[in-house]
Amino acid sequence: MADTNDADQVPELTDEQLEFLNSMFDLARAGKTEELLGLIDQGIPVNLTNSKGDSLLILAAYNDHADLVAGLLERGADVDRLNDRGQTAVSCAVFRQNEEIATSLLDAGADVHLGTQNPYAVAEMFGLDKMRQLLDQHTPGADTSTS
Repeated sequence: MADTNDADQVPELTDEQLEFLNSMFDLARAGKTEELLGLIDQGIPVNLTNSKGDSLLILAAYNDHADLVAGLLERGADVDRLNDRGQTAVSCAVFRQNEEIATSLLDAGADVHLGTQNPYAVAEMFGLDKMRQLLDQHTPGADTSTS
């Protein structure tokens, strides 16, 4: 029998609380940097994820919000958080061909081989040679020769 210890019970969120938390993802998509970072500074988890596993960082990267990505990284966002599709924030930046965001995520230590849709797989799938070169520049031991 399962132990139903009260300490293990997670309190149910009200509809209002769920709506408020869901609005964080809208802020990330829209690039509302000051508003979202202010709420994180007040206690919203920087690694909050939605029902698809998308983190605030993934949504900010996918929607090309470099300032928001930088702010989330400064607050400790997990660069290697995977969503339900096996994507990370750097996978999204590579797909969107956003060199600035990809570089900031790589500089923050993003793992280029993590996930089923890892950045290298995305670059190969869509023939993104420039992004592949960027990944190689940030990957120890990658073949960076042009011959």
